[in-house]
Amino acid sequence: MSTKIRLMRMGKIRTPYFRIVVTDSRKARNGLSIEEIGRYVPGQEPSLIEVNSERALYWLGVGAQPSEAVEALLKVTGDWQKHKGLPGTEGTLRVAAPKPHKSVAYEAAVKAAAAEPAEGATTLKKKAQDKLAAKANPVVAEPVVEVVAEAPAEAVVETPVEVVAEETPAPEAVVEDAAVAETPAE
Repeated sequence: MSTKIRLMRMGKIRTPYFRIVVTDSRKARNGLSIEEIGRYVPGQEPSLIEVNSERALYWLGVGAQPSEAVEALLKVTGDWQKHKGLPGTEGTLRVAAPKPHKSVAYEAAVKAAAAEPAEGATTLKKKAQDKLAAKANPVVAEPVVEVVAEAPAEAVVETPVEVVAEETPAPEAVVEDAAVAETPAE
């Protein structure tokens, strides 16, 4: 009887996880297995890979052939290198950071909730915000008072008279041009 080490698919349609099993090569993928030696969950970051190294090395030693996927997983854990006598037996397995205890997370959430302001904790609609802003800052219409500053008498005297004289002849020239234009029409 030839034995294989392969993956047995479990889980939902789009969220699979796998058991690493030793089985008879003639059995179906999810059929009866001899022994379960680990599990693999690819949906997490980093992927969860758990292998019972002692049992994996035993089955590799007695001639069980790993599938390509299982061989790749065994290389990540370092068990394949141990079996073949290659360097790198520590593997390249990444481990997720430990999650904080539920009570610690709960206490942090309670502190954050206590620190929130009670007023304005919810977001108002735009019209409601405008009405609230209008009530808080009422606009008072003040009468417009024009302030005319009186210029000192010296400033008025200093204005040159020549500038006024130059502006006056300009409108007369325009009137003369209009009179010339009427004359040839006769």
